[in-house]
Amino acid sequence: MEESMAPAMAIAWLVTIVLMCATCWSIFTKAGEPGWKCLVPVYGALVFMKIVGRPWWWALWMCVPFLGLIPALIVSLDLARVFGKNAAFGVGIALLGPVFLAILAWGGAEYQGNGGGSPQPEQYRKAA
Repeated sequence: MEESMAPAMAIAWLVTIVLMCATCWSIFTKAGEPGWKCLVPVYGALVFMKIVGRPWWWALWMCVPFLGLIPALIVSLDLARVFGKNAAFGVGIALLGPVFLAILAWGGAEYQGNGGGSPQPEQYRKAA
């Protein structure tokens, strides 16, 4: 039984990898970066930090066991913000990444540019 599942699992894994690469490629392209940059492991992470408006060292911080979950959530919220989505969408990216990233990549979201502006809510920007 287990041996008969191996080819199906390998195919499902391959399809998932191809779809995630295509999703990341599309997000990078929407943000004005060449899509191939998402395929280069370290460089892609650094470019991703640039897209969301965070310094490069946040990519290192995300590698710290357990503590890396905090910047991962913040970067998910930032990614939603720079594409004009709300915080709930950012939480969706953090919890159900493949689904929400695909919606971001192939939906109508447009990149707001330059880190998406201020991360503060509108009422705080007016008071400043």
